[in-house]
Amino acid sequence: MTAAADTSRVGLVVVSHSEMLANGVAELAAQMAPDVSVLPVGGTDEGGLGTDYASVVEALADADSGAGVVVLYDLGSAKMTAEMAVESADDPSRYVVVDAPLVEGAVAAAVAAQGAASLADVAAAAEGASGEAPVAAPSRPALHLVPDAVSAEVLLTNEVGLHARPAALLARTVAELDADVVVRYGNEEANAASVLALMGLSAPGGKSITVVATGKDAGEAVRRIEELAERGFDD
Repeated sequence: MTAAADTSRVGLVVVSHSEMLANGVAELAAQMAPDVSVLPVGGTDEGGLGTDYASVVEALADADSGAGVVVLYDLGSAKMTAEMAVESADDPSRYVVVDAPLVEGAVAAAVAAQGAASLADVAAAAEGASGEAPVAAPSRPALHLVPDAVSAEVLLTNEVGLHARPAALLARTVAELDADVVVRYGNEEANAASVLALMGLSAPGGKSITVVATGKDAGEAVRRIEELAERGFDD
């Protein structure tokens, strides 16, 4: 599964011992980032379980549209294969093999790349993906007492709520703005810039979330999220 490449965006390569696993992870990540090249490399030339050095080398070149490539892997030997492929490249500095959870890391990296983040920032997003779970909302003053906060109750009008693609749309929307945005559902809250944290809220369609934003673009952030919800997140 590939997405249309863009010269301003970092590419991704998913290396797995299983062709089916590599394809599935790449498909999921590409759903989050329609303008990012996401290439799967899985299995051996004979169709068995394992990794193929030549295929990884080819994928690295194909995924690099100008901003470099982040490589994710499933097991230790896949890491070795990826690192060998990077070392053989004309400019190894254009490629980063990251220690990250495969699925969560690929999703986080794809969203960061879609937002035109740098190679280092996309790699950091992947590596930090394991800590993306929502947290219990701490005790806070009433919203109207938080200085400069803009808040709204937002009804999730789409059928499935904040599942993968709507969460990615919401995260990309706030990433473009100068605002800190928190989404609350029930007794939990999530950083709106984190796809995985938003998905972890398990907020279903037909329910309302609370959006609280601070910063220069706080009002615009809330307005855009309300607009996304009114459109049903384009589902």
